[in-house]
Amino acid sequence: MTPHVAEDLNDVTLYERLGGPAGIRRIVDGAVAAHMENPLIGHRFAPYVDQPERVEEIKAHTCDFFAAGSGGPDAYVGRSMRDAHRGMDIDAAEYDAAAGDILRTMDALRYDVETCAAVGEILQSLKPEVTHA
Repeated sequence: MTPHVAEDLNDVTLYERLGGPAGIRRIVDGAVAAHMENPLIGHRFAPYVDQPERVEEIKAHTCDFFAAGSGGPDAYVGRSMRDAHRGMDIDAAEYDAAAGDILRTMDALRYDVETCAAVGEILQSLKPEVTHA
């Protein structure tokens, strides 16, 4: 590998490694489906089963947040994580279950270990913003 190629590989953003908007959408679709089936957090999504427009809204916001947080070109203009989850009283176990769903979805989609680890670090950094907000 030439030094130039190595430098180019180091310049690839997490957003690009995730596959841009299409890759992020696949992760979000898979994670939301997993959340709905997860015995620890499925009850939080159950009210939306018959509201596909609400599920789509949640997915769109999540994609936007994920894209901006991974180095995508657009700024996130939605609510903060704390504001979006205020009053939900999400505990650490629920948060960990949701994060696990995301990482298992990424594994099933065959993302590399480094990309999954980077997302895992971001998820852990957001935990205090979401739990008991």
